[in-house]
Amino acid sequence: MRSAAIPSTAISVTTSRRMSRQRTRDTEPEMLLRRELHRRGLRYRVDAALPGLPRRRADILVSRARVAVFVDGCFWHACPEHKTTPAANGTWWAAKLARNIERDRETDDHLRSLGWTVLRVWEHEDIEPAATDIERVVRYGRLRVTDTDVGPSSPDRTR
Repeated sequence: MRSAAIPSTAISVTTSRRMSRQRTRDTEPEMLLRRELHRRGLRYRVDAALPGLPRRRADILVSRARVAVFVDGCFWHACPEHKTTPAANGTWWAAKLARNIERDRETDDHLRSLGWTVLRVWEHEDIEPAATDIERVVRYGRLRVTDTDVGPSSPDRTR
């Protein structure tokens, strides 16, 4: 459903066509992460509907551990390091990207209220530490195994 604040007529036909060709699943960062998780013995569902939110989907869902993983694109989810705003239709894009972030937070809050762990990985992140964090949560229920555990664990992965 489109937000009333973002009319579909605000973008050109060319931009609309280009946007419709953007992959929504099986992107390169997502595939690399999935391969690494599979190599580590983890099994998961891909592009799975979320409980209570049938129109929203997780990139990786480990149902038995109640872990949802999202691989967020820097542009579409306004990465603090790489975010850009297009010059053409700047107001429209700002509203669209702000709504994407708002939707991400709503999804996170909903899943957490159901007892799920939500992990978000930026598309530019190194796959190894991201896979390690996901594996720790799936196998042990938390990012850090012990207080003395050292590694590339990212506390903002649950942003």
